[in-house]
Amino acid sequence: MCGIALTVSGIRINISSLPFDSASPNRQSENLVISLDDLKEALRRRGPDSLGVKKINFPHNDGNGELCFIGATLQLRGTLPLVQPLVDASRNILLYNGEIFGGLQLATDCNDAEFLMQTLGNCCSCGSFLTGFCVKCGKGSVTDVLSTIKGPWAIVYWQDSSRTLWFGRDAFGRRSLLVHWPTKDDSTFLLSSVSPVSPDRQASEKESHIGVEPLSYWEELPCGIYSMQEDTSNSNGSLVGEVQIHEYTNSILYELIKWERNSIEPSSENQQTSQHKLSRMEQDLHSISLDSVPHEAGSIQPEIPMQAHMLLNLLKESVIRRTSLYTIYRAAICGIRQEKFVPVAVLFSGGLDSMILSALLDQCLDPSYEIDLLTVSFDGELAPDRKSAKAGLKELKRVAPSRRWRLVEIDADLSDLMFETSHVMSLINPANTYMDLNIGIALWLASGGDGWVSDADDNDDTHARIKYKSNARILLVGSGADEQCAGYGRHRTSFRRGSWLGLHEEMKLDMQRIWKRNLGRDDRCIADNGKEARFPFLDEDVIRFLLNIPLWEVANLEQPSGIGDKKILREVAELLGLYEAAVLPKRAIQFGSRIARESNRKNFGSNRAANQASAGSVRICRKSNFG
Repeated sequence: MCGIALTVSGIRINISSLPFDSASPNRQSENLVISLDDLKEALRRRGPDSLGVKKINFPHNDGNGELCFIGATLQLRGTLPLVQPLVDASRNILLYNGEIFGGLQLATDCNDAEFLMQTLGNCCSCGSFLTGFCVKCGKGSVTDVLSTIKGPWAIVYWQDSSRTLWFGRDAFGRRSLLVHWPTKDDSTFLLSSVSPVSPDRQASEKESHIGVEPLSYWEELPCGIYSMQEDTSNSNGSLVGEVQIHEYTNSILYELIKWERNSIEPSSENQQTSQHKLSRMEQDLHSISLDSVPHEAGSIQPEIPMQAHMLLNLLKESVIRRTSLYTIYRAAICGIRQEKFVPVAVLFSGGLDSMILSALLDQCLDPSYEIDLLTVSFDGELAPDRKSAKAGLKELKRVAPSRRWRLVEIDADLSDLMFETSHVMSLINPANTYMDLNIGIALWLASGGDGWVSDADDNDDTHARIKYKSNARILLVGSGADEQCAGYGRHRTSFRRGSWLGLHEEMKLDMQRIWKRNLGRDDRCIADNGKEARFPFLDEDVIRFLLNIPLWEVANLEQPSGIGDKKILREVAELLGLYEAAVLPKRAIQFGSRIARESNRKNFGSNRAANQASAGSVRICRKSNFG
C-alpha cells in the first residue's frame, strides 16, 4: 500500500475531547483549499498499481454529509490484485497503508489488507463498546485488533452497522498520516498520507517578502486510535460527529510507548538485577538458535556479551519478517526470473546501521536475488558517505562473496534541483526547517534509485559507470538505531551534563517524538518514489529487547566516539564479521552526503554563517535560494 486519504464534509465535527492543543477548534491554520483531485494527484505521484475512490452520503436537515475514501495501492503481498478502498458485504470500508508482520496470524500468500478487512468485519459494533469482548455478542473490538498488529500502519475504517469512522496510526508513527482538524474559520476535516500542496507555492508574496512564517494547514496525526460516531440525535437534525482517542489495549505495546528502563545506572545491585532479567530473556528466546547466525569462525565469540548475540538474532528475525516471509506480489504475477528481479534495496551509506542491515539482508534473502545499495552524494566521489559506501561494499563482498551486490551511486547538484526542491517541500510538510528539507531531499533522491553503477562486477574505480535505476519496491532504512542506542551527538552532551539518567531521558524523548520529527517525513519522501520504507530497528521485539537490557550494555559514553556510542550495535557488527564498519563514527545523511554544506552556502553564504545562525533548526519562512 502506498497512500490513503479521507475527506469529510457536511458534518459538524466536535474535537473538544482530544487531549492536545493542536486539535483546539480555536486554532488558526493556513488558508488553503484542497480538492479531491489534489489528493488523488498527490497519491498518484507515488506510482501505485491502482487508485480507487468510494463515497458514502448522509442526507440530513441541513444538507448532505459525505465521506470520501481514496486509496492508492502499491501491492507488495498476495497473489491476486486488489483495489482500495475495500468494501465488504456489510458495507464496511477499509483504507489500509501498512504491513502486518506479527500479532495477527495470516498465511504467507495472503494480502494483509484483505485479512484485516475480514478481521475487522468480525468486530463488535455496539456503540458503547470499545475494548475486550462484548457481553452482548461475544465479539472483540476494533481497538483490540489494531493494538495487536505488529508492524507499521495507518488506517481509515468505516464500520457501517455502528455508523462509526475509525482512523489512526501505529504507536511509533512508522506510516505517515496527516490531519487537518476543523477550525473556527474552516470546517474541513481531512486525513492524508501526504500534503498535496507545497507551502511555498501557496504562501502569500507578502509573507514571503517580510519573512512571516505561514500557518500550517497540516499536522502529523498523533499516534493513536481514533473514532468518530455519526449522530443525528441533536434537536435541529444536523449531522454531528464527536472524535475520541482510545488507548492501545496491548499491555506490551503500552510499556514500549512509556519507554521506561529499569536498569539505567551501573551498580552492583543493578548488575545482579540485569543478570536475572537477561536469563529470563534467554528463556523467552529459546526458540531462536544462535547457531543459525554465521560467524567469522563458525562459533559463538565468547568475548562479545550475550546481549549482542540475542540482539543479532532479533534483528535477523526482523529483517526476515520485512523481506522474506510472504509471497512477493510483483514476482508472483509477472513470473519475473529471480536473477533479473531486485525486490529489496538498502538506503546505504556504508555506515554501521546500513552495513548491519545489508549483511542481515544477505542472510535472509534468496541467494538468487541481487541487492541494490542506494547511496547519494552532493559532492561526487569526495562526499564522506560515498567513500564509506565504497569501503562498505568491499567489506560486504568479503563477508558475503556469493551475493551479487550493486552499488547505485546517485549524484546530485543542489543548484540543479529547483523544481525538485519545491516538490520535496510539499513532501516534508508540515516539517519546515532547513534540516528537514536537507534530509528530505537526500532521502527522496536516494530512494528514487536513479544513478550509476559500475559496468564490472567488482565496482572498481577504474571501470566505466553506466546508468541504472533501481526498481526495488522495498527499501530497508536504519531509522531508530541512533535513538535507541545513543548515536546522536546530543546524547553525549546529555550524558556529560546529567550522567546516565540524563542520557536515558534524552533517549526517551527521542523515541517518544520520533513519529513527529522523523518517521512521517521520511515515509512521505520515500513513498513518493513508489517504494515502501521498512525499519528493522523499529520492530516491536527489537525495541522491547533494547529497553529491557541495562543502558550501559546498550551504550557507554564514557568511551570515545566510534566505540562507546551504539556499543551493542558495534558488537553485532563484529559478530557479522563487519570489523571495519564496527568502528565507524556516526554521520547523519545531511552531513555524509554534503547536502548540508551546499545548503548552508546557498542560503547563509557560508558554513560558518550557517553555524552561527543554527541553520539546521531555522524554519523556512521566506523564499530561500533553493527555489
